[in-house]
Amino acid sequence: MSLQASLTAIQLEVFRQLFTALAEEMGAALKRAAFSPNIKERRDYSCALFDSKGLAVSLGDHMPVHLGAMPMSVEAALGELGTLSPGDVACLNDPFRGGTHLPDITLVSPVHWTNGKLLGYVASRAHHSDVGGSTPGSMPLAREVFEEGIRIPPVLLYSAGHRNDDLWRTLLANVRTPIERAGDLDAQMAALNTGAKRLLEITRRRGIEQTVSAMDGLITYADRLVAAGLTLIPDGRYQGEDILEDDGFGSGPITIRVELVVQGATLTVNFDGTSAQVPGGVNAVAAITSSATRYVVRCVVGALLKETLPAGGGSMSSVRLILPEASIVNASPPAAVAAGNVETSQRITDVLLQALGAALPELIPAMSQGTMNNTTVGGEDPRTGKLFAYYETVGGGMGAGPSGGGLSGVHVHMSNSLNTPIEALEHAYPFRVTSYGIIRGSGGGGLHRGGDGLRRDLMILSPAARVTLLCERRKFGPPGAHGGLEGMPGENILIRDGVEQTLPAKTTFAARAGDVVSIRSPGGGGWGPPPD
Repeated sequence: MSLQASLTAIQLEVFRQLFTALAEEMGAALKRAAFSPNIKERRDYSCALFDSKGLAVSLGDHMPVHLGAMPMSVEAALGELGTLSPGDVACLNDPFRGGTHLPDITLVSPVHWTNGKLLGYVASRAHHSDVGGSTPGSMPLAREVFEEGIRIPPVLLYSAGHRNDDLWRTLLANVRTPIERAGDLDAQMAALNTGAKRLLEITRRRGIEQTVSAMDGLITYADRLVAAGLTLIPDGRYQGEDILEDDGFGSGPITIRVELVVQGATLTVNFDGTSAQVPGGVNAVAAITSSATRYVVRCVVGALLKETLPAGGGSMSSVRLILPEASIVNASPPAAVAAGNVETSQRITDVLLQALGAALPELIPAMSQGTMNNTTVGGEDPRTGKLFAYYETVGGGMGAGPSGGGLSGVHVHMSNSLNTPIEALEHAYPFRVTSYGIIRGSGGGGLHRGGDGLRRDLMILSPAARVTLLCERRKFGPPGAHGGLEGMPGENILIRDGVEQTLPAKTTFAARAGDVVSIRSPGGGGWGPPPD
């Protein structure tokens, strides 16, 4: 009898909860130790546990766009560096070698038992609010990846427990806020140490054979659930298509097209017909498209089975992904990719849900805001004389569904972060929040109304700051479903000397002290025809 077969269903569920708690505790450690408000307050991070082969066992309830892509980061690290030894920590952010976009830095370390046996790997990923590049915040309006910041291929940040100080100094020399970056990287290390400690503790209490067997068993169980869920989708071909409005350099509209082929317990996701990659940074690498696909499959399968998948989601062996080369969903170097992670990931999610809506009309909701409303501001803080770099995404309207209206002012789908509280924001940066509230009535009407968007106004107090905005859904609002109305599109407004000026969806400009940057996010689409 195999080790896996020796575990009862109850034992497997106990391990499932233990591994989930491990990943969540890693995230809590990262949050507590972090320096930057983006990580400490907004929780723009993710943590995960992998088995000895690099397959995801448990993912924290963190950022979907991170979590679905992290298996490719671990795969890239192990592929280039080989099996990691005790005390090794791999570091990477290269979008074309396992990363997503440059601000997301991933650390991976192995966990070994007392006899030297490799139990698995723990990984932490965090969005750093500056990694260099042409503008503060490292989310620039760029034409190539070299403008977006420092690229880190899979390298050893620690070897046998000793930090690579040459690499450490090189990284910190290429960012605007080195103290903050060092603190956030150390916080990621704290998360790895927490995960390793907990895995060793579980192994001591439960035994090495059961612990390793449970990792394999949960991956297998998740794959069985995915296959079972796919059989509940009617066989057939289903299409979805939507656009990105522009790339900031005149390319647009940019088409994302998908065909889903459901056949029994298998799903083929084919993005043929999607636009080729463009000059601006809305290009998404394969890891992003894989992450969005994984997210949608997990959501739909869980809803169909009325059962939550194990936190790792399995290997997704029942799902086949077809991505055209050098396209907006599978970019090739040296494409700019900063917004691919945040904006294009949302649109990929939209077209996948749109396609599934034809197969499961009573399950799939209307479109949500479909953007993360990325806002970056950097310059010199007049209070300290030091450089600062602020990054934030802004919530908006969630699409309504068959069971009720959408939530207002929330981060949706690929973003699961929080807002930065006003007190923390004004303490950390030379800003004053002059307006912050829900835009009532911005959600689309319908039998169930879409959620409303947000308005957030930041007054810049720095005499010379650089602002960059990367947003979508500024021309067309999120569509409704089943006769529901679309939500209101968002707006970017600059208020200078009391006069409002409409800003492009994607722009960078020099701000003056007293300027107010007003982000007004889209509402979600409505579901069902509006009542009389």
